[in-house]
Amino acid sequence: MQIYKRAHGEEQPHWPIGPFHVRLPFVHYRWETAEMIQGLFMFVVSMAMIPLLETYLGMPYEAALAFTFIAGLGYMLPALLGVPLVPGWITPAIPVVLLYLGGFEPGPDAIKAMFALQLEVFLIFLILGITGLGNRLVTIIPNSLKAGIIIGAGIAALMGELKVGGRVEGTPISLIIGSFLSIYLLFSLSFKEVMNRHPIAKRIANFGMVPAMVVAMVIGWVVGEYPVPAIEWGITRPDFELMSQYLIFAVGFPGWEMFLLAIPTAIIAYVIAFGDIVVGFTLSDRVDHLRQDEDINDDISRVHLVTAIRNLLHAFLAPWPGLAGPLWTAAHATVSERYSKGRQAMDSIYSGGGTFWIAGFAALFILPLVTLFKPVLAIALSLTLVLTAYICIMVGMEQLKNSTQRGVAGIVAVTLAMPDPKSTVYAIVVGVVLYLLVERPRVMGRSGEEETVVAEEAS
Repeated sequence: MQIYKRAHGEEQPHWPIGPFHVRLPFVHYRWETAEMIQGLFMFVVSMAMIPLLETYLGMPYEAALAFTFIAGLGYMLPALLGVPLVPGWITPAIPVVLLYLGGFEPGPDAIKAMFALQLEVFLIFLILGITGLGNRLVTIIPNSLKAGIIIGAGIAALMGELKVGGRVEGTPISLIIGSFLSIYLLFSLSFKEVMNRHPIAKRIANFGMVPAMVVAMVIGWVVGEYPVPAIEWGITRPDFELMSQYLIFAVGFPGWEMFLLAIPTAIIAYVIAFGDIVVGFTLSDRVDHLRQDEDINDDISRVHLVTAIRNLLHAFLAPWPGLAGPLWTAAHATVSERYSKGRQAMDSIYSGGGTFWIAGFAALFILPLVTLFKPVLAIALSLTLVLTAYICIMVGMEQLKNSTQRGVAGIVAVTLAMPDPKSTVYAIVVGVVLYLLVERPRVMGRSGEEETVVAEEAS
């Protein structure tokens, strides 16, 4: 139970501090058991960044593990400061970031390059959040361009798993079964019918993608796709002293030329993150009409400011190839689905997201869990990318109102998904040109959607 309780139809209680709405567990929202259990398992996804830190930044496992504790602090900030989205990485941007980091030697050079990129991402989010331009972007960018970016990001995430040398090739059995099971449990119409008839199915659904992830991990161990873990007991002791040797204070600050090299990747990352914001609020809107008891405050400027703070935290204390993104698509979809089942299932959208990441941060200290999941970090990352792909494509399609928009969005999506570090820039240019030429034959006139409506009325 919580101290402050929400009246029907009002916003969840909070303490207003500047642009933020501060909420604490047990004070402003209740503790959600289902999200706590999910967090105790799903924290493994944040640990899936460790192999990338080892490979591209050249740090040992112990230092990389300490980085995940800094990330864990950042994951808790959105629910604390009034953002209704479950945060994560800018996941579809990871291949682009890795391509950028591939130009630097692992170690001090790569750390400097990652710092420069993350600081620029911070500045983009900060400026757009303070000026309010983030709000305007949502309304002025055409549906076809937004949907194309979202769909293209989903395709790129999926192709990274399916490509030659990808994780599907290395661990086909566990990954394919886990992916299909995740999608079935979260989105299948037939499973919803099963839930209505069997209470046990409803209990399974409450845990989102956790059952599918556990099944995939067990299968991976049984068929030998992943090594059996060597479980250790006790409390995790992150090596912050070792971690400090891999921060910008120890390796030195980058020169201006490195900041210039990072600009295109920073812009690409923001465009994809902007698509994540659209996806997140779209997922919330899909269930919001089912919950008349809560008024969700969708403040896009607040999302930008909180995401900026998280990227600043990472830049100085834990440079992070996944960057700090506004949305963990798979987790937010799970929370939203359970939220749609009513106030008894989940009191508030903030109680779900807040409980999830507080439990996830606490799980980092449980050494048996950390060592249990250490050999299967890759499967957690893969399932997240596959679900991200499915949800991005699903939500992107829903944004499109007519065949003209679908055509433009399809070209933008294919262009964005090309294996080229400049593909996002090309996609934006192509999308704008096609929008002007196809959807708006008259640049200073009615939009293509309005023209379509007029034509349909005339016929």
